[in-house]
Amino acid sequence: MARACIVGSGIAGLASAIRLRAKGYEVSVFEANSYAGGKMHAETYQGYRFDLGPSLFTLPHLVDELFQLCGVDPKNHFQYLRKQVLCHYFWEDGTQFFAPADTSRFVREAARTFGENEQDIFAYLKKNQKKYELTAPLFLEQSLHKLKTYSSTKTLRALLSASGLGIFTSLDRLNKAAFTNPKLVQLFNRYATYNGSNPYKTPGIMSMIPHLEMGIGTYYPEGGMHRIPMSLYELAKSIGVSFSFNSPVSRILTTNGRATGIRVGQVDYPAEVVVSNMDIYPTYRKLLPDLKAPERILSQERSSSALIFYWGMNREFPNLDLHNIFFSGDYPGEFKKIFEEKTLFDDPTVYINITAKENSEDAPGGGENWFVMINAPGDYGQDWDRLVAQGRQAILAKLSRNLKVSIADHIQVEQVLTPAGIAARTSSYRGALYGAASNNKFAAFLRHPNFSQRIKNLYFAGGSVHPGGGIPLALLSAKIISNTIKNP
Repeated sequence: MARACIVGSGIAGLASAIRLRAKGYEVSVFEANSYAGGKMHAETYQGYRFDLGPSLFTLPHLVDELFQLCGVDPKNHFQYLRKQVLCHYFWEDGTQFFAPADTSRFVREAARTFGENEQDIFAYLKKNQKKYELTAPLFLEQSLHKLKTYSSTKTLRALLSASGLGIFTSLDRLNKAAFTNPKLVQLFNRYATYNGSNPYKTPGIMSMIPHLEMGIGTYYPEGGMHRIPMSLYELAKSIGVSFSFNSPVSRILTTNGRATGIRVGQVDYPAEVVVSNMDIYPTYRKLLPDLKAPERILSQERSSSALIFYWGMNREFPNLDLHNIFFSGDYPGEFKKIFEEKTLFDDPTVYINITAKENSEDAPGGGENWFVMINAPGDYGQDWDRLVAQGRQAILAKLSRNLKVSIADHIQVEQVLTPAGIAARTSSYRGALYGAASNNKFAAFLRHPNFSQRIKNLYFAGGSVHPGGGIPLALLSAKIISNTIKNP
């Protein structure tokens, strides 16, 4: 039986393993850590359970179809519910907006809160839907690096509509043209951070991202976000995928322009197919040191990273939900600090995720588990001890002002994760959460392809390659690979 070796067991590595096993390959996964899931890990501290990585779940059908591919009913292994509220938004002047998931309610309540015309908001959301439906088959579901992609009717439709997709303007300019209230502009600018980009530079086509939440839905997986990779890990094992943990791959082996296996320690594992779920930068620098690297791709601007505090709170906050945002009063200033000055802003936008709102067992009785995150630059050798102290003080001051309570007095447990820590745990270059930033209208075409153009049978999956970062896109990268690889 032909063998496939997978480097890394992040969400894309797990999906690649399942898809290749379903095609008939013997699949072996090699993971440097002692656990599967990559960034999607979880820990419990003194009774408070935290998902350490991604906290937003959209497009759940991409997980379901992996079970269905193996003839397994996903409902017996993986459950999730659709959220009726997308997010609770807070501004310093006391404005609050609890965004409904239902489009009609969202339009009605957003118009009332922000003083905008209902028809304008509805038209904006419909345009977002159209952009998604036109471009997803091209930009997200297929390789942009194969000629046949550009011969389809859907592709031609998308290219002919390019002038209306917002490719040639920034997301911020597009949103300002749609709305007069700066708060609503800021709310929709925030979606640039879903792929670690700057709304003042990323193209307006990114306005299709809200459709994932409002049109298709935001979901909560039972058991928390960690349940997503764990359910796939269990599925992979059940169909015969083998896993080797604490097994960092040191080399991808090649012979005569063809991938022939991988090396772990002093042992070589031959394979007909090799898939790297490692960040593309260390894949070339560490695993393919003798291969001429695509320097233009590797030198692209990195996405933002994150400074995360995991706080076990000894009280409940009824006006908070699963997802909560406390906006900066100077959004342009915040992104300038992050992307240009590579430091933290004194008035950061603060995101709080509280899974205890959905599962009370994630915190002791009467308490809550707060995943508190601010956008941060990647790791460029900054003094992170100083920046952690600075960020903590700014977060506490902001939340205390907005919630009218001394937040520090209610923190029972605290753990911290910095961009340097993210880089160390996940081999993500500079701790970037999404690989390259999308601060360029050609960014989608500049991402590394899902296959090597020099080495046959070598493939790449995960957030640092096409189609991009985040759970859905990482899962789609595995699907693209599977559709590219021939049956054994």
